[in-house]
Amino acid sequence: MPDDLEARVLRKISWRILPFVMLLYFVSFLDRVNVGFAAFTMNKAIGLTPGMYGLGGGLFFVGYFLFEVPSNLILCRVGARLWIARVMVTWGIVSACSAFVTGPHSFYALRFLLGVAEAGFFPGIILYLSLWFPVRFRAVTAAVFMAAAPLSTAIGSPISGALMELPRFAGLSNWQWLYLMEAIPAILLGFVVLRVLTDTPAQAEWLQPEERAWLVATLQGERRDSKPHETSIAAAWRTMLDPRVLVLSMIYLGTSAGLYTLGLWAPLILRQFGFSPLATGWVNAVPSVVAVVAMTFWARHSDRTLERTWHVVIPCVAACAGFIWAGSAHSALGVILALVVVNIGVSAAKAPLWAMSTTFLSGAGAAAGIAIINSIGNLGGFLGPYMIGWLKGKWGSYTGGLYVVAATLAVSALLTLLISRHAGGPMKSEAAP
Repeated sequence: MPDDLEARVLRKISWRILPFVMLLYFVSFLDRVNVGFAAFTMNKAIGLTPGMYGLGGGLFFVGYFLFEVPSNLILCRVGARLWIARVMVTWGIVSACSAFVTGPHSFYALRFLLGVAEAGFFPGIILYLSLWFPVRFRAVTAAVFMAAAPLSTAIGSPISGALMELPRFAGLSNWQWLYLMEAIPAILLGFVVLRVLTDTPAQAEWLQPEERAWLVATLQGERRDSKPHETSIAAAWRTMLDPRVLVLSMIYLGTSAGLYTLGLWAPLILRQFGFSPLATGWVNAVPSVVAVVAMTFWARHSDRTLERTWHVVIPCVAACAGFIWAGSAHSALGVILALVVVNIGVSAAKAPLWAMSTTFLSGAGAAAGIAIINSIGNLGGFLGPYMIGWLKGKWGSYTGGLYVVAATLAVSALLTLLISRHAGGPMKSEAAP
């Protein structure tokens, strides 16, 4: 009977929460990286060099970094439902305004403001999922949520490619219509969040009383069995200075450098082989489709074994090798196959990494810790795209920048091994009793 109750509750919360938060992240990721397709004609229209484009693309993460922790702490106070709705509406408005940039400085400003507007969304959802799902299901849960990123590339790339083939209409170019059309869903979904999300299991009237009681008791039991944490702002500050949090941030930085190098530069790298905008969209989708399958399988294996360390290290090494391959390949097929390896590695590493972090974070410390890991880690989203653009402008090739991103993933793999050794062996999540 308890097993039947557990299965019923998990099925209900999974179907209620996961498809919706996946949709939110799908739209979020699309609005972050559609600049990679807009760049086909936008860069020339507003006078962006490769270095300027790389800098502007990365400035999103500077705004994200500066406002991530405050945003997540506010979410803890006002609840996920209200704050995530606010985040979505404001980022949708800023994304739409990107259609009206006129030069490098307005491009820089809008990318920075988009990061400010979206700060708190991703770690807020990771925190929200930890409030609903027991520990032993969190890697799979995180993987399903984060599958929205490669899915966004897989589905969004052909859509973006098609929009980039539009003729000039109503005085606006194709890149401007791309920004406007892909901003609308974020604004609309912001209002839907208010009706769909429930802040805590205790408030879930869509669960039966016995289901609600089981879920609340299970989650409370896990928190009692874990190392106790205070719920004060002081505890949040101590968590942010926890060496484990800082090391996990640096590990995440490498995976973010890889992810956003793909998002901002892969369309332009593929376009150099003579593909049309629409064909580029379809080709760019292929590695992401494979990544969705791989990351889900990898997360299930991590949860089944409750092992996290090697489930982070192996994908990071694979992604590192993929970037080196992409930098040395001279044919379209070679680059596409390399991007498949990179997509699999970068995507597969993320869910076990987040499951690793939530095993020792809770309360206000969890909000601060998850936010600091995400905010510092996402500075890789500045480093990777910026280095690609700067070195492309300097040497006329993508090779040097791709090798730099490969190096960040090698560092991520090494740091994961070091933090594991410090913890006394491969990191594992404790199963609930």
